[in-house]
Amino acid sequence: MSEARRKAAPPPRLKKHWALRVLGWLAALFFLGVIGAVATFFIVYQTTSIPDPNKEFATNTTTVTFADQKNQLGSFYEQNRHTVPLAQIPKVVQDAVIAAEDRTFWTNPGISPSGMVRAGWNIAHGEQLQGGSTITQQYVKIMYLTQERTVSRKFKELFIATKLGRQQDKSKTLEGYLNTIYFGEGAYGISAAGDAYFQVPDPNKLSVPQAALLATVLNNPSLFDVDDTDPRTKKRIIERYRYVLDGMQQMGTITAAKEAQYANRLPPLNKKEKNNRYRGPNGFLLDMARKELVRLGFNEDEISGGGLKVTTTFNWNQQKKMLAAAQNELPKKRDNLHVGMAAVQPKTGALLAMYGGPDYLKSQLNWATSKARPGSSFKPFALAAALEDGKSIWDTLQGDSPIEIQGLKLGNEFNQDYGDVSLLKATEQSINTAFYDLVDNQMDRGPDKVVTAAEAAGIPKTKVLEAGRNNPSTVLGPDPYASAVDMASAYATFAADGFYAPVHTIKEVKGPDGKVLWSETKLDKQKKQAFPADIAKMVNYVLQDVVKKGTGTDAKDLDRPVAGKTGTAGGVAVEDRPENAKCDGCKDGSATLTSWWTGYTPDLSTAVVYRAGKTGESNLDDYTDQKAFFGGDWPLKTWLAYMKDALDGVPESDFPEPNEDAILKDSPTPTYTPPTNTPAPPTNTPPPNTPPPSNTPDQPTNTPTNTPTKTKTPKPPTTPGWPSLPTGGPGKPSGTPKTPGGGQ
Repeated sequence: MSEARRKAAPPPRLKKHWALRVLGWLAALFFLGVIGAVATFFIVYQTTSIPDPNKEFATNTTTVTFADQKNQLGSFYEQNRHTVPLAQIPKVVQDAVIAAEDRTFWTNPGISPSGMVRAGWNIAHGEQLQGGSTITQQYVKIMYLTQERTVSRKFKELFIATKLGRQQDKSKTLEGYLNTIYFGEGAYGISAAGDAYFQVPDPNKLSVPQAALLATVLNNPSLFDVDDTDPRTKKRIIERYRYVLDGMQQMGTITAAKEAQYANRLPPLNKKEKNNRYRGPNGFLLDMARKELVRLGFNEDEISGGGLKVTTTFNWNQQKKMLAAAQNELPKKRDNLHVGMAAVQPKTGALLAMYGGPDYLKSQLNWATSKARPGSSFKPFALAAALEDGKSIWDTLQGDSPIEIQGLKLGNEFNQDYGDVSLLKATEQSINTAFYDLVDNQMDRGPDKVVTAAEAAGIPKTKVLEAGRNNPSTVLGPDPYASAVDMASAYATFAADGFYAPVHTIKEVKGPDGKVLWSETKLDKQKKQAFPADIAKMVNYVLQDVVKKGTGTDAKDLDRPVAGKTGTAGGVAVEDRPENAKCDGCKDGSATLTSWWTGYTPDLSTAVVYRAGKTGESNLDDYTDQKAFFGGDWPLKTWLAYMKDALDGVPESDFPEPNEDAILKDSPTPTYTPPTNTPAPPTNTPPPNTPPPSNTPDQPTNTPTNTPTKTKTPKPPTTPGWPSLPTGGPGKPSGTPKTPGGGQ
């Protein structure tokens, strides 16, 4: 080495001095970093607050049952969850989850140092963020934070988990975790999971293998999908299942012998059918229940997440019987044919059964609640209004067709002539012109009184119905005034001797704590005597006559006292009918758009309506070989198929008889002109105080005079011995067409 270079090189002692200085600075910086990190940790820890829980993870499923509180109708939820206190979750279930997810749960501070190192390593290498290995961290992530994978979210999770681990009892954290963690199959929490996989909603009833399998799948329901047939998936499930059992054995929860026994095979699944809550015909019931809960004042948060226990009025057995009738007792041609049915209990207003369609998911149009033209089914309200107006069932009305009303010529079905008829006969044979005469000529403000009577009986007040207060056609319901539910409810008022009870579908609502929040007893203040009992009894008397010898004779097959009324709307053409009311290609140049039978006993009121086409406005006559789709035909057949089963085993009840003076009232007697093309009935007049012979019409045949006679006609008995016309086929007097009435 040259002299110059030797002079330029620093001495060895100087090199060591600089190395020590660098190391010192590095050490100082390291300790400053540690101090800074610790200080930062405590500052962030102190300033970190536990946020409000995520709203959806604080919800509980609302369950809806039939009236028996045993058979479930459906549920409402944002997340399918049934919160269960930790005291009701057995230790074996708790330990299964702890063995699977966090075996140091009871001793760790809420976070896992190894998990933090693993998360830091992944962050540094740009890999997917992981961690959250403790139960506390998982609970924090789902209960307080979002599921996004960011560094900031991860650090929030660590600080909140640390604070939660120090401030909250471990049991409380475990309870929250077991009620919020997702198990797959749409189930959140251990109760919903047990129900989804094994139909065991009570955690106390889960076996050890069932608990171990649930703990297996919660780690990753997609990775451990029990429905996946891939052998690799099955292998993963079995390995993790055995891992859980091993942890339970190490924790002393199960013995080694039990572990070996359970590890041999997975527990058999008993999965619930995938929950399409509104699928099938019962979806209409569930939808109706939800809408009524809203009307009762429950908000959407309470309905979907309040954990309510809702009991409906729907009867499990009655609903099955109605479905059988509505889906089986139909014409052979069924394409685009729709049936709406409803059964209401008189005196209570409870809707016991309803059929709105075959599948709510395919069409939400409820044929039992949608408004339709009631046709002649509206005549009983005119009858009640007339009786309240002081009219008698023996009052004379025009039965010939047509009749001129406010400049329009209106007629009967097939322009049938009946001559002068009593109100009793007009109802029995559903004679349109007689009812036009009643409300337009015989009553002051007749249409207005008809609407008032309909609303008093239970037909909902609507703008369309109110507009009919000045229209004589209201008596035939030409506009969509009522639904099957409405008609069943209104006729139930007559069945209850004029006592109105609001129709409803909710029987009781309880909170998650079992406290009753609403009961149908709150409807008691809305119940009232809508009609005087004698008026209602007389309506029942007349509508029983419809069954005995009028347009609803097939209902006699029920073999018990029955009252009811047919109805069609859209019906046959009449003189001076507007051009836009005609139907090209329809029978007789007309169309039947709705066809009804509403019949009742003292115990049950049931309405059936038939409609056709996508919107219910197509011609029903295309579905029958008769002149029209009569209410006394298929609607009555469907009604009868249900009522026979519905009343099977129910003791027979008689309708209370009306006031005797109301039937034996002294009055002029009308002259009865038989329908055209029909053999004239015998003209002999029965002697005083003698029932008319069975081959005479059901009203006096004397010519009216200006002086009432003092001879009384005896009250017809209420037994099957009523005098009646001979029948020439189901539901029609001999030689006369079956006349269900019309709604023109």
